[in-house]
Amino acid sequence: MIHSVLYRPDTGTLDRGGPELLDTWAHDHGSVIWVDLSDNDVEDEARFLTERFGLDPLAIQDAQRTRHPPKIEAFDGVTFMLFKALHGKGTELAFRTIQLALFVGERFLVTRHSGPSPSIDQLSDEVTTQDSLITKGADVLAFRLIRIMNDRYLNLILTLEPRLEQIEDEMIEDPRDELLAELINYKTNLKKYTRVFVYHVQVLAELKNRNFPSIGTDQNHLINDVYEQQERANSLGRLYYETASDLIDGYISVASHRLNNIMKILTIITAIFVPLSFLAGIYGMNFEYMPELRSPAGYFILLGIMGSIAVILLYVFRKKKWV
Repeated sequence: MIHSVLYRPDTGTLDRGGPELLDTWAHDHGSVIWVDLSDNDVEDEARFLTERFGLDPLAIQDAQRTRHPPKIEAFDGVTFMLFKALHGKGTELAFRTIQLALFVGERFLVTRHSGPSPSIDQLSDEVTTQDSLITKGADVLAFRLIRIMNDRYLNLILTLEPRLEQIEDEMIEDPRDELLAELINYKTNLKKYTRVFVYHVQVLAELKNRNFPSIGTDQNHLINDVYEQQERANSLGRLYYETASDLIDGYISVASHRLNNIMKILTIITAIFVPLSFLAGIYGMNFEYMPELRSPAGYFILLGIMGSIAVILLYVFRKKKWV
């Protein structure tokens, strides 16, 4: 599918449509167009981008790949940026990503995404309600899209903070294996987040520190804005990853402490019954000439000795604060 939004400053109109708007854009040299591509035949799409916008074939190949690290490159009058955006169903921390490519030209913005993109949908709505977005140029439109993409990541990460605090409280009151499994899942997904964020920070840092074609030098505040937002998301991702790791270590420590207490109690019980079992074993032997066997009070004397041993051992253990 090919969706287009054309702004014509001479008439102040904003038109929506498909590839038919490109003819008007080509003849109106003051107009700005945004073309969004998705779910197209790869060869037809590459031919369309080459013929209509003169984009570099290598950049088009990178944009069409299902897996490619985020990057930024400069071609003849065009800045090519590739990001990993959240999939349309990415509403929880267990997320999927799509390839989101941006080609920023002097009078055009071309976006290409490999799956459903709420970021594109939100930008499309904002362009309709805020004409100033596209009237300021294709680069402003591109930066707004990057900011929306970053905000989606950031909002997902921020929802994790109260849950981690809740897990910490539950871990002390009632440690369960379900909590450990949840923490491990968070840690795994946060690792994926930070890997994506590192790439994005590198791309935006390069955009911040170098001049790229069709990116106005007066847009430094927008570049700084998206860079700082991505830096914040990256910092929070690392922070929560470390927090999840600390909670996992804490859970293991709490579980080990509880196990040690259980083993201590079992050891004390064993220590008490060892001498009692020893006495019971001796007097359980079937020798005929055991002197205590003929004593009328022998049974009670032995029980008294065994009880005294148990009481003395309990006193000793309590004195040493083992129980």
